[in-house]
Amino acid sequence: MLIKTGAKLVILFLFAMLTTVIVSADLSITRNMIGALGDFDFEFWKESEGDGKMTVYRDGTFDCTWEDADVILFRTGKKMGNPGGRRTSNIFKHDELGDIYISYAADYKPDGNSYLCVYGWTVNPLVEYYIIESWGSWHPKGDDFMGSVKLDGGTYDVYVTIREEEASINGTQTFPQFWSVRTDKRTEGTISVSEHFRLWEKMGMEMGNMFEVAFCVEGIHSSGEASVYKHLLTIGDDTYGEGTHFNEKQSNRIEISPVIIFSVAIGILVIGVAVKTVTKKD
Repeated sequence: MLIKTGAKLVILFLFAMLTTVIVSADLSITRNMIGALGDFDFEFWKESEGDGKMTVYRDGTFDCTWEDADVILFRTGKKMGNPGGRRTSNIFKHDELGDIYISYAADYKPDGNSYLCVYGWTVNPLVEYYIIESWGSWHPKGDDFMGSVKLDGGTYDVYVTIREEEASINGTQTFPQFWSVRTDKRTEGTISVSEHFRLWEKMGMEMGNMFEVAFCVEGIHSSGEASVYKHLLTIGDDTYGEGTHFNEKQSNRIEISPVIIFSVAIGILVIGVAVKTVTKKD
């Protein structure tokens, strides 16, 4: 009887381990939410009409889908001024934080207007900023063209747009948007975020204290889907993320660590011995 019970416990243990391996999703969201998971802050934000879903993983990668959305943003990164949804005044200028880089890879399939981008905010002054890597049906352009810069193996057009009495992280405000728009689309690479900031400042575009830096998928009057399966965020001496995230869109192989394989093998051996013992006694 004791052996039978032990065998059952081992079976339950193995099932729990295998379930942990197979279920890779950490958090699924279908409504507006700010939070933290692993080393990353995340946000799902939707305005008005449409539906969306975001699945966030602990390594900063995420999957998202949206349908007939008015404006919808999915993003993971660091919210210096709002970590995990908790406001703080412990924020600094970008050059005080050290160089910021984002290495990413995405399976990006928009149907309509959309952006694949670095996104964030500064405060004092209040600025919303974009570094656009790819887009959907409309090539984004701001109101005032400031010039072009060569960076990260491509050319970016720089724009400024003034948003008057629009939604912001500080309620309804008038504020500038800063844009760097890559002239040739790409869906993987490394973005020298701080270098964009420096080039903007040389053009007279004043950045404030860093409130947020994130990798983002945005949909505007559109539908679509995306899988950001790599997201490494470097801020100064710290790097967050673990590289390429395993999911079914990137591989048909289930990768299991040697420790788990060893544990499963031992468990199967124990079950085999228990079954033989019970069989002999019966």
